Amino acid sequence: MKPLSSVLIKPAGPDCNMACAYCFYREKEALFPGAAAHRMSEAVLEETLRQLFAQSIPAVSIGWQGGEPTLMGLPFFQRAVDLQVRCGKGKSVGNGLQTNGLLLDGAWAEFLKKYRILVGLSLDGPGHVHDHYRRLSGGQGTHQKTADAAKLLLDADVAVNALVVVNDYSARFPEEIYRFHKDLGLNYMQFIPCVETDAGDPGRAAPFSASAEAFGAFLSVAFDLWRADFRNGEPTTFIRFFDSVFYRYVDREPPECDLLPECGTYLVIEHNGDVYACDFFVEERWKLGNVMTGKLVHMLNSAKQTEFGRMKADRPDPCAACEWLVYCRGGCPKDRLRDPRDAGISHFCAGYKKFFAHADASFRALANEWKNKQGGSHD
Repeated sequence: MKPLSSVLIKPAGPDCNMACAYCFYREKEALFPGAAAHRMSEAVLEETLRQLFAQSIPAVSIGWQGGEPTLMGLPFFQRAVDLQVRCGKGKSVGNGLQTNGLLLDGAWAEFLKKYRILVGLSLDGPGHVHDHYRRLSGGQGTHQKTADAAKLLLDADVAVNALVVVNDYSARFPEEIYRFHKDLGLNYMQFIPCVETDAGDPGRAAPFSASAEAFGAFLSVAFDLWRADFRNGEPTTFIRFFDSVFYRYVDREPPECDLLPECGTYLVIEHNGDVYACDFFVEERWKLGNVMTGKLVHMLNSAKQTEFGRMKADRPDPCAACEWLVYCRGGCPKDRLRDPRDAGISHFCAGYKKFFAHADASFRALANEWKNKQGGSHD
């Protein structure tokens, strides 16, 4: 039985204090009818952490996400840390908080620094890019508040990653986005490709989705900027996708789940204790149970979760002959399902092909340098 070393907890469910046009999670409130607000009880929190730490494993990773998890308030997270100390029994615990930053203040910054909580801050780039889709329900932009939150966290020496959604608009500005984050001091970036099914026409991708070609071009430009910023053979900025791809070039399994052979390596726990197979598949078909009535580790090892994990390997025929399959693994399954015209192939397939053709020689050279430093052989 494989252990459960990673969970994604959504303590405020789909609730959020923003109304981003491309958000895929707000619609999940339909799964929880009758509640004006969705908040995790202390009983669900305690049972989740108790089960997680009851395992005989040395380390666990906990992601706090939403919606907007800071809607729970700082006392909730202080309680969560107290429970981790009480239940952890000497285990190593890594906490990560994904947030839009609107509610962060000095007290939050002090707490995040004290407990070494990694923050993923949703900041799409400069004002015209970020505010294109990331607005309040009344239409007001949120860029200034989010950028201020970034400065607050950086000044407090909190570890921060910039989470950048690459959509139809932002895909046009790779250099501007890269330099904006770098100048702000956000040297760790994650570029998240956006594709959702059009609510008005389920036969195509939503208009805000990035095209494969645009995403491939975005990655290629960002890659060149990343390489140009190397000093003494080492990167000075860190882009999660490039780091994960590099793992494959040195024959190691990457930390990013969409580049693994199978899915199903973690669980999602909603505010009411319901457990799902994946953040992108919080839907009835992939509901595994509830933490208050079942065991998380059994859900991870259940037939349904195994079926979900193996779904990724069910790729269309063109993938089998693709020279880049060893690196992309067919992409995230959710990207194969959002645009029905793709017929089971990742919506971003052409873009990944463009990127790998562009970056392959450089990745190979970097891999050889790394292997030489490790004292190993290389091709």
